Amino acid sequence: MRVLLVEDALDLADATRSRLRKSGVACDHAMTLAEARDFLAVQGYDVVILDISLPDGSGTDLLREMRQAGHTMPVLMLTAQFSVENKLSAFSFGADDYLVKPFDQRELEARLHVLHRRKDSDRAGEIRIGALSFDPLAGVASVDGARLDLTRREFALLGILMRHKGQVHSKDHLLEGLYSFDDAVVGANAIELYVARLRKKIAGSGVSIRTLRGRGYVLDADG
Repeated sequence: MRVLLVEDALDLADATRSRLRKSGVACDHAMTLAEARDFLAVQGYDVVILDISLPDGSGTDLLREMRQAGHTMPVLMLTAQFSVENKLSAFSFGADDYLVKPFDQRELEARLHVLHRRKDSDRAGEIRIGALSFDPLAGVASVDGARLDLTRREFALLGILMRHKGQVHSKDHLLEGLYSFDDAVVGANAIELYVARLRKKIAGSGVSIRTLRGRGYVLDADG
């Protein structure tokens, strides 16, 4: 999952990014509406976390612009003060969820996963294919109940492949899903390494990751 966080409070932004990175979520951070517009112009996101009060305007203005431009990704609004009027206004412009500061980072992460599943029309928290299961909220993947020892990037990669079973993913697309702009520059070889490790770890699960030369990777159930 790749997320855009639009938040001008650095302490909150740093805590949120740290929490999301530990769970394998790539998170870009914008402090202003102008920076957020620049990110949205060059990168697609699975979910946007958007503060209402920003130095150069209201997050609801950006939300309205996004919906008018045809951006359909889920948007979770943040605010320091609860107001029924603000909440109704955000929903009327196309917000998908609303969270009042201060909040527990675990709740934010859980809501992000719910919005991501809703976007993919996958309501179940746990995804199962063959003997392989993936639970994004618990941060656990297992084969026949035995927990897999995965790094956060391997876990995130498995999540992308399992959410889109049978769909071909190019290396560039997988890189976008795993790394934010602030991460160290990596090449396609990193994806090849993660895929090779995952293949070994899910062996015997009844699920395989196939390489389609010149196109990318696809996860399918065996047989």
